[in-house]
Amino acid sequence: MAEHAAAGSVEVLPVRGLPEFRPGDDLTGAIAAATPWLRSGDVVVVTSKIVSKVEGRLYKVPSDPEARAAARRAAVLGEADRVIAARGQTLITVNKRIGVVQAASGVDSSNVALDEIALLPADPDASALALRNGLRERLGVEVAVVVTDTMGRAWRVGQTDAAIGVSGLRALHPYAGSVDSQGNELAVTTVAVADEVAAAADLVKGKLGGVPVAVVRGLTIGDNESTARDLVRAPEDDLFGLGTAEAITRGRREAVLLRRSLREFTDEPVDVGALRRAVAAALTAPAPHHTRPIRFAHVVSRREALLSAMRSAWEADLRADGMSQEQIARRVARGDFLVKAPEIVLPFLVREGSHTYPDTRRSEAERTMFTVAGGAAVQGLLVALAAEGLGSCWVSSTIFCPDAVRAALDLPDTWEPLGAVAVGRPVRELTPREPRDEEMLQL
Repeated sequence: MAEHAAAGSVEVLPVRGLPEFRPGDDLTGAIAAATPWLRSGDVVVVTSKIVSKVEGRLYKVPSDPEARAAARRAAVLGEADRVIAARGQTLITVNKRIGVVQAASGVDSSNVALDEIALLPADPDASALALRNGLRERLGVEVAVVVTDTMGRAWRVGQTDAAIGVSGLRALHPYAGSVDSQGNELAVTTVAVADEVAAAADLVKGKLGGVPVAVVRGLTIGDNESTARDLVRAPEDDLFGLGTAEAITRGRREAVLLRRSLREFTDEPVDVGALRRAVAAALTAPAPHHTRPIRFAHVVSRREALLSAMRSAWEADLRADGMSQEQIARRVARGDFLVKAPEIVLPFLVREGSHTYPDTRRSEAERTMFTVAGGAAVQGLLVALAAEGLGSCWVSSTIFCPDAVRAALDLPDTWEPLGAVAVGRPVRELTPREPRDEEMLQL
């Protein structure tokens, strides 16, 4: 089988003098004008950022840092098929368009205007093919094209350029079945030629010098079937499953320790999908008699009415306690964080399916059993929110004014409030606390 290596030397040539590209610009024409020296057999290596720019894959973001971060995160999630790992605000995702696994779905804010972020090209393989055809038409040369993006690698520090779009070059060169010079048969060796070309080109492109295109000369080209999708490993062939499982196990251990009561949040909007996932996790809490006694309410349209009713009920209780108006104002101000919280979730207990007994002892025990189940669900919600990177604070306020809560939300008398949970993005990244060292009693 032929080698993937070049028969002779390889040159890597920077393409200088290219303009700052904007949506709708003629990328092919600009490269052709800058490379009259291009030869058949060359590989033109193009940074995906300029492809994204000319294809209009730019996304406007606010100038405010927090709002900009929120918009960027929304774009990351919008480009993701799924999130496969997270640490703090860093997300490792599978890009829903091209299947590439990398940080932040390839969404990038470097080398673009301050009020923009760039998404990856919608179809980098098609972009590579279009550029290849265009250069053939403009210059009469038969070249290959590789579109690249910068990404990290599993178990390695630092980033390198890799191929996300390929046309005219064999992306992978398999050696399975070949015999090396020592007589050993190669079983699994497959060389990612397109990634090697991408990394080599980056040595002359760099990151700060404004050189987004390079030419690699000396390789064999001409494969019209291969694309960058050949480089994407299928999930069933993932070799890093054990490491992922270990990371998940560690995450599970730390999830409980991430939870804490936060009364201050950023203005960044809360992902409703994350909220729903947390509620779904909380609803797996144990419950008596195979019942489903817990209900969660995400208060949106009736929020103002709810908070107003709760405040009025609280003030009435404090006046009945003999407090002055000044004292009442100070006490009620403690609940202002609920007003400012981005989201509010209310847990309720519905005792459907509870047993009845003729004696007080067992009746009270039944009631306590259901109440404990409600507490387990609330704790499950708080932990699940922390695992989603969200801050929260549970307060008991609704327990003290159940009638006002039910009236404001138009709920039946059978719904018993179990407090309120404020939810939002934490001002500072959540980090696991040290477990408390109190030991269980051994009796």
